[in-house]
Amino acid sequence: MEDIEPLDAGTPTLARMTYDRLRADVLGGLWQPGRKLLMHELRERYQVGASPLREALNRLASEQWVVHNDQRGFSVAQASQAQLDDLVATRISIESLALAQAFARRTPEWEEKLVLAFHRMTRTPRSVGQDSYEENPEWERLHRAFHLALLAGCGSPLLLGFCEQLYDQAYRYRQLAARKSYKQRKEMDEHRAVFDAVMEDRLGDAQRLLAEHYRRTASIYQGAT
Repeated sequence: MEDIEPLDAGTPTLARMTYDRLRADVLGGLWQPGRKLLMHELRERYQVGASPLREALNRLASEQWVVHNDQRGFSVAQASQAQLDDLVATRISIESLALAQAFARRTPEWEEKLVLAFHRMTRTPRSVGQDSYEENPEWERLHRAFHLALLAGCGSPLLLGFCEQLYDQAYRYRQLAARKSYKQRKEMDEHRAVFDAVMEDRLGDAQRLLAEHYRRTASIYQGAT
């Protein structure tokens, strides 16, 4: 793989904006797992030239969202049930630890931030479409904020960073499963059950409910593939 120049975190460059859009489309399931990414299709969708596209693709390859083959170019990384099962098991273990540490360090500030995150998420629709699933970026942002607020009280930046990485890995699977589960799954009830367990200081229930929440996503993905 060719050397990758760091994408500027300040003023967005064309390559940075292309990377952000392409990454969102890969994680959101627009470009399906295993699909070859043809340059002429990418140029047409993102309205950019080959250079910023290649820079963005190389960055995504370094993050393992896409795969680079010298003979066949770029393709979207595969998403398998085995990978998801491994991800879910790892996530449950790590987040159970983070929750336990948050309970042990329990502070009013942690509770207040969690209450606010939950309130904001519950006031935002899951989908921008009424009859079929169409991702609502604002809900996704607030959903991420809620899950991270659950764990933020652990007090470990390293542990939280790992949890964020696992969240990003799981996001793609959630999007691939969401179109099937929309209006069939009561996600808000699942979130509320976890939230109530945390606020009522029931650590074992909070850990169990969070694990069930993740396993349910995995089972829906399995049925959708």
